[in-house]
Amino acid sequence: MTTVPGFTRSAIATNGTELSVLHGGRGEPLVLLHGWPQTGDCWLPVLPALAESGHTIVVPDLRGIGRSALSDRGFEKDNQVEDLRGVLRALGLGPAAHVVGHDIGGMVAFSWARLHPGEVRGLALLDLAVPGLGLERAMDVARGGRWHFGFFMAPRVAELLIDGHEDEFFALWYAQLAGDANPLSPQEVGRYAEAYRGVERLRSSFGHYRTLLDDAEVNAAWAAAGNQLTMPVLAAGGELAAGDRLATSLRSAAPHVQSAVIAGSGHFLAEERPSEVVERLLAFLRGANAYNAGHERVVPPG
Repeated sequence: MTTVPGFTRSAIATNGTELSVLHGGRGEPLVLLHGWPQTGDCWLPVLPALAESGHTIVVPDLRGIGRSALSDRGFEKDNQVEDLRGVLRALGLGPAAHVVGHDIGGMVAFSWARLHPGEVRGLALLDLAVPGLGLERAMDVARGGRWHFGFFMAPRVAELLIDGHEDEFFALWYAQLAGDANPLSPQEVGRYAEAYRGVERLRSSFGHYRTLLDDAEVNAAWAAAGNQLTMPVLAAGGELAAGDRLATSLRSAAPHVQSAVIAGSGHFLAEERPSEVVERLLAFLRGANAYNAGHERVVPPG
């Protein structure tokens, strides 16, 4: 089990499931949400610097992934927000927090900001496309979109074909999506493959993809009604991955979104360019705190 000095790992019952949560530090809560095919371990390279910045860091393994309990339901991103709000309550934190999400975790983070804007003091989204606000183009293989969305979304298919080939599949996945100088060692990739190994663990993880059409419908309806995010928002992409496309896709929903492109990085920003990610996040958090200090925001009890 991964250990981090000054951090504790807890199994927390929340919203009908159990999440494994790494937490430590002191100060305002900062929640870090990982993507697929990772666990909360993807944040390890940036944890020390973020903890030293005066935050209580909360790093869950998302529903059905890694050390968290297997799940066969509840993967709608709006529902996963309740998983995380329950985690904060169990830890005696919140309800207000800064929220950072990468990939699938960024989709959950967006839902949190949309559903409970008074709770999210700053929203940082790292290298993703938001369902209903750009993901559809990324899914359209006929126009250059990524092939894996339909594959992962098809019930029973992906876990049937990947089972027994996790090591080869994950090695290929990271090699294709990381930047030119892939910093993930075979041992690190193997750690993720082990976290997803077997039909049941794979099926549980693909639940995050199999709700994407429903997730897109609620986000698109919210945006079509003229709603906008009011908290500070950062949209960061790897130069060799999402780039500035995420920020562009969010302009109508978050008119004051800040854009950042992490030079030389592929999809896995925190592991590929940890010092740059820390620098960008800390600058954003300082700005978000200054904004919140100047704009009174009433946060309802959790």
